[in-house]
Amino acid sequence: MRLVELDTLRNAIVGLPGSSGLSTEQRKRLTIAVELVANPSIIFMDEPTSGLDARAAAIVMRTVRNTVDTGRTVVCTIHQPSIDIFEAFDELLLLKRGGRVIYGGKLGVRSQILIDYFQSIDGIPSIPDGYNPATWMLEVTNPAVEQRTDRDFADIYQNSEQHREVEGSITRLSVPPPDSQPLKFSSIYSQDQLSQFLICLKKQTLVYWRSPRYNLVRLVFTMVCALIYGSVFWDVGNQRQVMHTTKGLFMVMGALYSSCIFLGVNNASSVQPIVSIERTVFYRERAAGFYAPISYAAAQGLVELPYILVQTILFGVITYFMINFERTARKFFLYLLFMFLTFTYFTFYGLMAVGLTPSQHTASVLSSAFYSLWNLHSGFLVPKPRIPGWWIWFYYICPVAWSLKGIISSQLGDVETMIVEPTFKGTVKEYVSTSFGIDVGMMGPTVAVLLGFCILFFSVFALSIKFLNFQKR
Repeated sequence: MRLVELDTLRNAIVGLPGSSGLSTEQRKRLTIAVELVANPSIIFMDEPTSGLDARAAAIVMRTVRNTVDTGRTVVCTIHQPSIDIFEAFDELLLLKRGGRVIYGGKLGVRSQILIDYFQSIDGIPSIPDGYNPATWMLEVTNPAVEQRTDRDFADIYQNSEQHREVEGSITRLSVPPPDSQPLKFSSIYSQDQLSQFLICLKKQTLVYWRSPRYNLVRLVFTMVCALIYGSVFWDVGNQRQVMHTTKGLFMVMGALYSSCIFLGVNNASSVQPIVSIERTVFYRERAAGFYAPISYAAAQGLVELPYILVQTILFGVITYFMINFERTARKFFLYLLFMFLTFTYFTFYGLMAVGLTPSQHTASVLSSAFYSLWNLHSGFLVPKPRIPGWWIWFYYICPVAWSLKGIISSQLGDVETMIVEPTFKGTVKEYVSTSFGIDVGMMGPTVAVLLGFCILFFSVFALSIKFLNFQKR
């Protein structure tokens, strides 16, 4: 941090480009600092001064010069440099269209070696006093000058003493010393997988803790929604009053159904912009060889779980007692369990959608289509016995259907209250099984299937992070 002059910003939040946090010039210096952590012997920079004013460009190039003075090699592409920036470099490689070399070698003090080389060519005017050598160099080597003088600067360089010296250095340095061994590493990463995961998890935990716009707002939204939801379905879970008719039973099932999907969709939607931004950072850090994609993906998934747990407890406790479901410990904790699994697979589905698509907008559109299909085939709007045979397969792969199956069977699967109506006569338990096709004895398999959806969505996200790259450069 001292090397790139970031000491005064030690505790600053990086923020988002153009809206908060560090300036463009500070971000460029931070990028250089991040790369220096790995202690590389050579660093490549693509136009480090682009988009900066003269002052900011000078600060960045001072940082680059400080890096070189520590014994590292820095290779830069540079665009229209000022005199000070141009003369901060030790050597220059100048190319013409087609990738042919016009000049390669040392610049010299005040670019004197470069100036002497070009002024030695017939037809090249001398550089005016105080003129920028970089500007002059480009002016005297442009295609119009080549056409006017009928000279090819690439051919001139090929036949020059300068070229022979450079080629001689390359040949000499390409031969390894006697008895030397080639560098070999067992892995491209400096840490093992577990260490990478723990470090990534620590980083993601800190990122999430510093993201109140996402996490704090999510928890406040959960609490407000739970209060609204509980007040809308106030006391409908009271068996003694509402479960003697199918109308009352539908109220209870509607409360259970909406509780499954109410916050799940919000979780999947709200996590997408966060992961999309994090993926941009991941691309750069993966390219630098910081950590393996699977370690990053595991940390990204695991860091969500504590917040989902708090969200589940907030929503579950408030709604369970406001709706007045049957107050037994078993049913209460099963309610929380199915809520937690539902919120988790929705969140992991949001991660997966971002991982499989090139942008957050595309992920949002794709997700919305599946929300509608899941809602339609969940077994509530169209009960399982009434789903057409050519669509019944989708019911079994619909995660919301399994959430609904689990939460309804856990709350109503043992209710023996009689329903007597012209269309049906039997217990609540029998009605749930007959009309909705929900097998009340499938609690264990239902939990296993929901866990399977969580693992599936997370695994696809992890694999997409590893194998897909949507960068355009």
